Amino acid sequence: MKNSILTLREKEVFDLLILNKTTREISELLGISEKTVRNHISNVMQKLNVSGRAGAIIELLKIGELTL
Repeated sequence: MKNSILTLREKEVFDLLILNKTTREISELLGISEKTVRNHISNVMQKLNVSGRAGAIIELLKIGELTL
């Protein structure tokens, strides 16, 4: 199994983002605060050196971390 740059929680957040879920919906589905959801998204954007959720999703798709 390949090593992931994402934590399990970050992957869960981005899997829901690509399903067009809002920050609020993600927080409710995962049982975490909206601020925590935003923190996970921000952490991933920093890891990938991108500015924006869409940019992060594109990079994660390119490197095989996410699939549609």
